[in-house]
Amino acid sequence: MVLKVSLIVVVLVICSCAVETVFGNHNDNSFNKNGSFLAAIKFPHHPSFDDVSSSGNTDCSLSNPEQLPTMTSGEEKGEAFTAPKPHSQSMKLHLKHRSGSKDSEPKKSLIVRDLTRIQNLHGRVIEKKNQNTASRLQRSQDQPKKQSYKPAVAPAVSPASGVSGQLVATLGSGVSLGSGEYLMDVFVGTPSKHFSLILDTGSDLNWIQCVPCIACFEQSGPYYDPKDSSSFRNISCHDPRCQLVSSPDPPTPCKSENQSCPYFYWYGDGSNTTGDFALESFTVNLTTPSGKSELKHVENVMFGCGHWNRGLFHGAAGLLGLGRGPLSFASQMQSLYGHSFSYCLVDRNSNASVSSKLIFGEDKELLSHPNLNFTSFAGGKENPVDTFYYLEIKSIMIDDEVLQIPEETWHLSADGAGGTIIDSGTTLTYFAEPAYEIIKEAFVKRIKGYALVEGLPPLKPCYNVSGIEEMELPDLGILFADGAVWNFPVENYFINIDPDVVCLAILGNPRSALSIIGNYQQQNFHILYDMKKSRLGYAPMKCADV
Repeated sequence: MVLKVSLIVVVLVICSCAVETVFGNHNDNSFNKNGSFLAAIKFPHHPSFDDVSSSGNTDCSLSNPEQLPTMTSGEEKGEAFTAPKPHSQSMKLHLKHRSGSKDSEPKKSLIVRDLTRIQNLHGRVIEKKNQNTASRLQRSQDQPKKQSYKPAVAPAVSPASGVSGQLVATLGSGVSLGSGEYLMDVFVGTPSKHFSLILDTGSDLNWIQCVPCIACFEQSGPYYDPKDSSSFRNISCHDPRCQLVSSPDPPTPCKSENQSCPYFYWYGDGSNTTGDFALESFTVNLTTPSGKSELKHVENVMFGCGHWNRGLFHGAAGLLGLGRGPLSFASQMQSLYGHSFSYCLVDRNSNASVSSKLIFGEDKELLSHPNLNFTSFAGGKENPVDTFYYLEIKSIMIDDEVLQIPEETWHLSADGAGGTIIDSGTTLTYFAEPAYEIIKEAFVKRIKGYALVEGLPPLKPCYNVSGIEEMELPDLGILFADGAVWNFPVENYFINIDPDVVCLAILGNPRSALSIIGNYQQQNFHILYDMKKSRLGYAPMKCADV
């Protein structure tokens, strides 16, 4: 394989979380709108809340169609607007790519963000398996057993109603805000107001910083104020939907009929959001087959109205989850667009006019792609509401040679250790030891004629490519346990860290931690998350053309 080495430094535009915590004013404790009692809650110094409880067994059954997201037109607000069939329409969101300026963060700082992100994800797995799970199991023994929550499909309507088309929104790089996340522009409330939310496949709760922001991080633009929206509705703590979110541990009793449902979402490394669980309308653009653009309101979207928020979200107004849990935006959209979504991330050298894409619903062009491959999600059938998208790797291939990596390196243990996830929020790829050392040694063994140099620690190996127009590098592929193979172009696993140096864009993790396929390796692939068939699809694509 030949790599034409560019003299332009690759700009890392990532979805990793920032390592900042920004605290707001703690003095305003007067909020009691719609029966909220959050001001009366006493917070421990080291909270231990179940950050992934919303994707666990909640013993909550939602069968009432009024509890599901519905869609109305901007011109005819209030009239139900539902999908004719799952997959018969799709929602396409444009993910704008903005190149960083010369003052953008150094790549070393972005690697630090990745490592913090990994700590975040691993911490969430461990918390799920220890004291929070034990506490929740104890509570479940004291409550009548109910049917587990499963998202339902909205009633069908006739195709003659003309609802087929694509919902189009914008999403941009967070570089200009001092972070590396992908930010999706959403319009919330009635009348609708604009907010930029971080897109994250490793999380499931949607939340926005809310007035009064008692402890909030800095964001671009004003906070969301529920008093300004006629479509905002608190979810009562008696509502069965309240069981979908994590609660104080031990739980706080419901003292009044209109008392709001509190949520506590803990991200494992100190980041968290706390507030009222509520319903709101999200407004998007529907592009009809004729090309006409119409505003549509997706109503009854469950989200967190966060009054205490801190940690890894600098610059954004909140987070839009795309994880596997029932609260994620992807899961809630299943009632309108079916059980799949996909995205296609443009390469980092693309100019600002090129958009990445996020699509809800079936994409017929992708499904007919001759090079579309699938691999199964691990554990999907046993635990369909796990937040993370686990994949089962068998080994790594270098120049079509299957490396001799111990199989247990890739196993997901019963206590939650190990395993491999695909994540839009981590930049580079991280493989557990000893896989990383074996992969690194395989590249060093095969790459000849280029001087090894010290590049950007901890990236290794790195090579001096000064004066070289073309460079030959080995092929890289992932071999999955079901026999599927994912082959990558060289620009997805070697990176220019300055005009004269290229490095392997893969790093190592302790065996007990997660292995992660990051978004740098996903660029210029159309990635399909098919939850109905519990599988991941991937097809090489010029994402700028999607």
